[in-house]
Amino acid sequence: MFALILATVLFSVRGINANTGALERQWTCQTTDFCINLSKETVTAEAGLCVVIPCSFNTSSTFTAKHIVWYKCEPATTKCGVSDVIFNNTVPGIKVKSGFKGRVSLLEPDVTKKDCSIIINHLTESDSGYYQFRAEGTMTGGKKDGWMFTKKTAVSVKALTQKPSVMVPPLTEGQQSTLICTAPGLCSGSAPEITWRIGRGEKNSHITGNITAFTETVTAVTKRYNSTLSFTPSAEHHGTDVTCKVIFKNNITTEKTETLSVAYVKTLVITGKRAVQEGGDLNLTCSVDSFPPSVITWTKEGSNKILKRGTGTANLSITSMSAEHYGKYICTASHQISNLTAETEVILAFSPRIFNSSTCVLQSKKLTCVCISEGFPLPTIRWPLVKNHPKYCLTTSQSNNTVNVSITVTLEDQNYTTLECISSNDIENVKKNLTVNVHNVTKDVLKPEYPLETVLKTVKWLQVITGFLIGVILSATICCLVQKYCRKKDNRSGNVEQENLEMMTTQPISILNKMDVGPAMGNHETHSQDEANGGAQAAQAALQSASGADVEPRDVEYSDLDFSLMARRSPARAGRFQESTETEYAEIKRDKTEESQGNDSAEQDEMLEGIEVEEGMMGEEKDDCSPQKEEEEALYSNVKDLMG
Repeated sequence: MFALILATVLFSVRGINANTGALERQWTCQTTDFCINLSKETVTAEAGLCVVIPCSFNTSSTFTAKHIVWYKCEPATTKCGVSDVIFNNTVPGIKVKSGFKGRVSLLEPDVTKKDCSIIINHLTESDSGYYQFRAEGTMTGGKKDGWMFTKKTAVSVKALTQKPSVMVPPLTEGQQSTLICTAPGLCSGSAPEITWRIGRGEKNSHITGNITAFTETVTAVTKRYNSTLSFTPSAEHHGTDVTCKVIFKNNITTEKTETLSVAYVKTLVITGKRAVQEGGDLNLTCSVDSFPPSVITWTKEGSNKILKRGTGTANLSITSMSAEHYGKYICTASHQISNLTAETEVILAFSPRIFNSSTCVLQSKKLTCVCISEGFPLPTIRWPLVKNHPKYCLTTSQSNNTVNVSITVTLEDQNYTTLECISSNDIENVKKNLTVNVHNVTKDVLKPEYPLETVLKTVKWLQVITGFLIGVILSATICCLVQKYCRKKDNRSGNVEQENLEMMTTQPISILNKMDVGPAMGNHETHSQDEANGGAQAAQAALQSASGADVEPRDVEYSDLDFSLMARRSPARAGRFQESTETEYAEIKRDKTEESQGNDSAEQDEMLEGIEVEEGMMGEEKDDCSPQKEEEEALYSNVKDLMG
C-alpha cells in the first residue's frame, strides 16, 4: 500500500529531479544495523505548491522506533540542532519552528513500518535547505534512546511556474456548457482561491454564469482543487479569452488563458446589383458569418445544377445577360448547426424616363415645379435651381418604379422660362427642360380647393343669408303687429265715440224731459223751423267729420235744447257743462226717437246713466293713445258747449 501511495505522489508532484526519472533507493548505513534510504539528487519544488521527501530506515533489533523528528538546517556539514526541528510526532519537550506548524505531515503515520517520508505544503522560496531525519525510541530493557541519521536531503524551492489546467468542451451557440479549471499540484494543504475572468482586464466581460468549486481526494495526503464555470455561449463569445486564476497561500498566484471557439451561424447576405441591362454583366455575392465556415452554393430556380460553390462566401458571375438569364437565384449555406437559404430575383433594368406631365407654374413670385420619372432601379430627381436658392420646399413620393418630386421656390427674378429636371439611376442620367407657365391670378392653381372647403364656404354664406332673412322677417312682423295694434285702438275708440254721439243725439225728447229739461225749455221761446233746419245741417256735418266717411242724408228731427237748468238738479254735472253757452244742434235719428218714446221713465234714467258711464269710459281710453284724445275733443266739443 505504501509503495502505491508513494509512487502516485512522486509521479504527480514535481518534487523529484527530472533527470533521475524515478526514485533511486540507496541505503546509507552509519553502522551495520542503522541505515537510511533517501533520494540521491536534490529535490526541487515551486513556491505555493508542496514537496514530498521520500524516506525509509532500518534499525537494530535491540532498538524500537516510536517517534520521528525532522530538522532543517542550512550547512550541509553541520548537524542540525534542537532549534531546527520542523516536525515532531509527539516527542515530549521538542518544539517545532513556528513557520512550519501545520505544514508538515507523514505520509505513513505508522512508525513501525519504518517509513519516514514527509510532505511539506504551501512552500515558499525560504523553504530551500537541507532536511535531516532522527528516530526516537527505546532500547531493549526500556531505555529511551534516539538515532540521528547523518544523510540529508537537499530541497530547492523556486518561483511558481506551473499553470492551472483549463478544460474547454466544444461550444455551440445557444447550448449550455461548463468549463473546468484545475489548480496545479497535488497537495494536502488548504484549498487555493480560484477565480474566472472573461475577456481582457481584471473585470469579467459579457459572460455570466455559475461558478462552483470542488475538491477531489486523490490519496490520503493528496487532493486536487477544481472550479467550474457554466454559461450559455453565443456568437459574440467566439474568439473571447477566458482566464482561470489560482491564488495560493502567501499570495502566490498563477493563471492560464484559453480562447473560446463557439460554433455559430448567422444570416445569409446577398450583395450585388439585381437589376442588369440586357447584354450587361451580373455579379452577385453570397456570404454568411459562421464558425466553422459554411459551404455555400448557388443554383437557379427550376434547376439543380450548382452554378458556384465556396467556403464562407461564393461569387456568381454571368456575362452578356440575355432573356434566359433573368429570374430567381438561390443561395444555400450548409453548416453543422443548420442549413440556410436565401434567394434574389434578377430583373431587367432600364433607363429613367421623365413624363410629359411634369410642369412648372409661376404665380405671385412663387415657382412650383413637379417632375415625374420612371425607371429601374428607382431613379432619383435633382433640381439644379436649388444651387442658387438655398431656401426651398421639396416633396418626394414614389410608387413601384415611379418617383414624383415637387419643389417650391420664391423668386424675385421672374425671367425664368424653363427649368431643368435631372433624373438618374445606375444606368443613365436623363435631363428635361420644363416650361414655366405664368399665372396672374391670386388663386394657387396647383393647390385645388378641396370639396370639404367648398362645402364649408357655402354653409358659411347660407348662414349669413339666413340670418339676414330672419332679421327682415322679424322686423316686418313686429312693424305689422304694432300697426295692427294701433289701428285696433283707433277703431275701438272711434266706434265708442260715434256710438255715444248717436245715443246722445238720437234719444227722444222724452229723455231730455226726464232730465228736467222741460221746465227749462218752457221759459224760452221755440225757434223757427229754419233755424232748426240750419242746426240739423250743422249736426250732420259734425257727425260726418267725426266718422271720417260719407253718411247718407236721413230724415231728421231737430230740437232746441237748453241744458242751463241741469245745474240745479246735478251740481256735479253742471260743472262739467259750463264751458260754453252757445246753442248747437244735434242729429236725432227718427227710428231711435220713436223707439225711445215708448219706454218708461225708468228706462230713460238707466240710459242716461249709461251715457254718463260711457262718457267716463271714453275718458279712460283717451289716456292710452294721444291721437285719439285730440280726435275725441274735436268731435264732442260742440256737445260739451251745449251741455255747459
